[in-house]
Amino acid sequence: MRVVVQRVTSASVEVDGGVAGAIGPGMLVLAGFEERDGEEDLAWMSGKLVRLRIFDDETGVMNRNIADAGGDILAVSQFTLFASVRKGNRPSWNRAAAPELARPLFDRFARRLETEIGRPVPTGVFGAEMTVRLVNDGPVTLFIDSADRA
Repeated sequence: MRVVVQRVTSASVEVDGGVAGAIGPGMLVLAGFEERDGEEDLAWMSGKLVRLRIFDDETGVMNRNIADAGGDILAVSQFTLFASVRKGNRPSWNRAAAPELARPLFDRFARRLETEIGRPVPTGVFGAEMTVRLVNDGPVTLFIDSADRA
């Protein structure tokens, strides 16, 4: 499982001209899955994200997590995080989980995030063409892979 997490002052995702999900200050989480991902990856990643100290404290130091900062999370499925561009110039999606596997993983991941922060986590629409808008705060952008948790 891979995520790109961005600290934002606001973010939204639109599908067919309508807003599917939106947040104010918090995290935009783009999440991609591969076949080998399972419950352990979901649990580790959701825990990592909600404990990630990327929000400024009163002295301006990144020392607060999402709960401490009172922020929200917007989660968007992003299979392209498993793109391979090792050969040629056209990305290969061979490592990305097939939709029938990725969709339930994404749904369970979003529910885990909700449980961890104790409130709803808006999402995009799985498999849809989406327009994601964000105002990156900092900018703070991190890439996290559950396979690299050693």
